[in-house]
Amino acid sequence: MRSSNGSKYLVPHSNVPPSSKATMSDQHLEEQEMEAEALAAIFDTAFEIRSSSQPFVWAVKLVPVDCGGDEDEEEAANHVMVKLVVNVPLDYPEDSLPELDLEIVKGLSADNKKELLDLANEEAEANAGMPSVFAVCEAVRTWLADNNVKGLDDASMHAQMMRKAKDAERREAQAKLQFESQKKTDEMTEAEAEELAVRKRREEGTPVTEASFNEWWAKFTAEMDKKKEAEQSTEGDTKEEKAMEERLTGFEIFSEKAGVFSLEKLEAAAEELENDTSPMDPDEIGDVDEDLFDDDEDLDDLDFDSDDDDEEDSDDEPDI
Repeated sequence: MRSSNGSKYLVPHSNVPPSSKATMSDQHLEEQEMEAEALAAIFDTAFEIRSSSQPFVWAVKLVPVDCGGDEDEEEAANHVMVKLVVNVPLDYPEDSLPELDLEIVKGLSADNKKELLDLANEEAEANAGMPSVFAVCEAVRTWLADNNVKGLDDASMHAQMMRKAKDAERREAQAKLQFESQKKTDEMTEAEAEELAVRKRREEGTPVTEASFNEWWAKFTAEMDKKKEAEQSTEGDTKEEKAMEERLTGFEIFSEKAGVFSLEKLEAAAEELENDTSPMDPDEIGDVDEDLFDDDEDLDDLDFDSDDDDEEDSDDEPDI
């Protein structure tokens, strides 16, 4: 092309630098190779690579019933078969969709092929931007399983009428199933209806009016008064229990009057006296609290000799 002054200039095809294009191309190639490995692992011999260089071409044989590679059993169990042909663009999967085609292997008409190909392209569009060949294969296989009947490739008027009748029956069955499912959903139990009402009230909330607030306030104050009374009652019981715990025992009262009173020390002293036969040093006895022996009663008035006198009298009696 020429500019207004007649000089030539080049028109770039893209604003992306060549290095970036190479990087993106390498990324696409890696993703395509990984997808091919995954398809080969899933479909085994049913997966075929028709072109091993870019742009790749893949083909997958799809049947309604997988017979594990037994060709005779597969032929008997499957009345319809196709091969999904995938032409992989260079910028697939991020920037473009796979180019799809179908090869009829068994039992399908041209109309069936068109319907099935439309379904495959819809599934590819639904998975745009990601590897989609497996999802397309599953959609095609599901259609084949639903239509695994003889005579779909029969173009006669009678065969077409029979197929239309079967399609009508299938649509009617699907509609009935959907109706029953909706009916079951609508027929909620009483508990489910109550739960739904509770959820709805929680979402919407309760409008506050003067009457509703006064009613709530009366209940709230009554609950608080009742709670306060219970706390006061519990507090009184606690004070009484605390007073009982703080009361002194008889032992503690005696100890306070008599000084420190330790049973362990007394037992240890008694044991030491039993083991020690030497006379005790008066200095080791320690201080004696004379108040313990202070008594108002006069010990002099007590008769300590009565028992001795009786014994003497008994000795003086003559023998008979």
